[in-house]
Amino acid sequence: MSTDEDTQPAPRTAPVRLAAGAAEVTVQPDNGCRVGSLRVAGTELLRQGAKYGCFPMVPWCGRIDHGQFRNGGRLHQMPVNAAPHAIHGTGRNLAWRTARTSATQAAFTYDLSDPAAPWPYPGRVTHLVELAEDGGSLTLTMGVEAAADSFPAQAGWHPWFRRNAFGDGADVRLDFAPEWQEERGDDHLPTGRRILPRPGPWDDCFGMPRGVDATLTWPGRLELRVTSRTEWVVVYDEQEAAVCVEPQSGPPNGLNTAPRLVTPIDPLEISMTWSWRELS
Repeated sequence: MSTDEDTQPAPRTAPVRLAAGAAEVTVQPDNGCRVGSLRVAGTELLRQGAKYGCFPMVPWCGRIDHGQFRNGGRLHQMPVNAAPHAIHGTGRNLAWRTARTSATQAAFTYDLSDPAAPWPYPGRVTHLVELAEDGGSLTLTMGVEAAADSFPAQAGWHPWFRRNAFGDGADVRLDFAPEWQEERGDDHLPTGRRILPRPGPWDDCFGMPRGVDATLTWPGRLELRVTSRTEWVVVYDEQEAAVCVEPQSGPPNGLNTAPRLVTPIDPLEISMTWSWRELS
């Protein structure tokens, strides 16, 4: 679930570029480790701009109720950046460290105890970006590790796919078949009630217990499939410029309603793959 109220820093160093086949990917480690560009056969598929592309959501996804969550008996307050809530984690606001790169792969990390990231537990986040050797798919994998105390966490991605990427007036079509939709309250948080999926436009979370599987089709041009083993996906298509399909490890406000504890021996890991084929 999304907002335009936040602002993002501009990249301070050159991005990391990956290329294979007809695909080119750029990653901006200094701008929240977002995938800033995905070009297939010369066409940019991601909305451009400092806060767009595809950014990691970590150590939580979507909104936290009034920015607060509990871990056992301890109440923590995160910065409210989508009043009255906190949204999309802290990782997208940080400069990540580039751990390694090759022609088609790159790995990045940041410490949860980074002074610029107000997270109360030490640990590390890793983001692996892998472009297939044939240039036909991109896989993103994120891991969250605890260094000491256990804590609840989430991870996922927020891509902004261009609605009319080919400039021919044909908007992208989204096809997916969720088993349920999380009812959204007036406060933009799930109420805890699961309902039958409703027609869009959406800023909503859906359940796909057999794994996220969604297809974006630019008619006559390109088909892009989003897959992930996780069962949660947020779809945001209320803006004219882009459509967002966001696999994530739990629902919005999940630190409170469906906490997944990360421990020193049980990290959180999530992966997502985009695969595409040209239609013309």
